[in-house]
Formats: sequence, C-alpha cells, structure tokens
Amino acid sequence: MRVVDVACGEGRHSIAAAMRGARVLGIDRDEARLATAREHAETQALDVEWRVVDLEGPWPELGRFEAVLVFNYLARARMPEIRDLVAPGGLLMMESFLTGQRELGWGPASEDHLLRPGELARLVAPLRALHGREALEPVDAERWRAVASVVAVREGI
Repeated sequence: MRVVDVACGEGRHSIAAAMRGARVLGIDRDEARLATAREHAETQALDVEWRVVDLEGPWPELGRFEAVLVFNYLARARMPEIRDLVAPGGLLMMESFLTGQRELGWGPASEDHLLRPGELARLVAPLRALHGREALEPVDAERWRAVASVVAVREGI
C-alpha cells in the first residue's frame, strides 16, 4: 500500500504505517521536524521517504495513494489537492481539532485551524465518509481534546 502523510511533523503516523509494511511518503514544511522523523525511522530500520514541501505554496506532483493521512493539519483551501491525492478505492483518514478546543485552554486558537461542528464531512466530499466522529476525549490525566475525525473513500476504479 502506498501512503502519504500530509504535514507529518516528526513522523508518528508515517512510521506507524511503515511498520505495517506500507510504502510511505511523509511531507512537511519543517526541515527540523523531518530530521527528527528520519532519525526515528532509521532507529527502527524503516524505509520512509521524507520530503520538505511548502504546504502553503504550490505543491509538487506527488501522485495518488491508497491512503492519505492528515492529522492535526487544517487547510481548507488545500482540500481539493488533498482529496486528489486519494487513488480510486483509496482512503482519506483525517483528524483535526474542533472549535470547542479553545475552551480547553491549549491547542490551536485561530478559526483558520479549528473545524466547526459538522464541517469535516463536507470538506472531504465528494469522497464518501465511511466513518466519522466528533468527540471530547482525554489526552492524559489532565488534558482533554475536542476533535473531529473521518475515514472517507474515493469510490470508482
């Protein structure tokens, strides 16, 4: 399976996919975080392609993937490009913070980086949502997070 992790940061999801046998491309704009990701992958003898991509500028041609991972990254204007990364029959797995996160005192505060209730399912369309949720859940003994998640499929051949 070919997987791309958009805004992969230090590569937690990229590494998890590679550990399960996927061919993974992790993209992020932060070279220092990618260097940390590369180190983590190397210590586990995992082969992951890491690429610096200016996520706010024009994206290079990346191809299509059986799985597209987008966690804690919200760029509404980029959603057409993110959806286009999903191959026919492929999945988009996405999770980001809800506006309710502001009340919890940590995480993003800008409207630009917070999902409104019900918004994520609309952002992934025309992909078909197989599973979606909006939840308030514990992160650890002292912090909670308000998130929306979706797994969506690109139907067709």
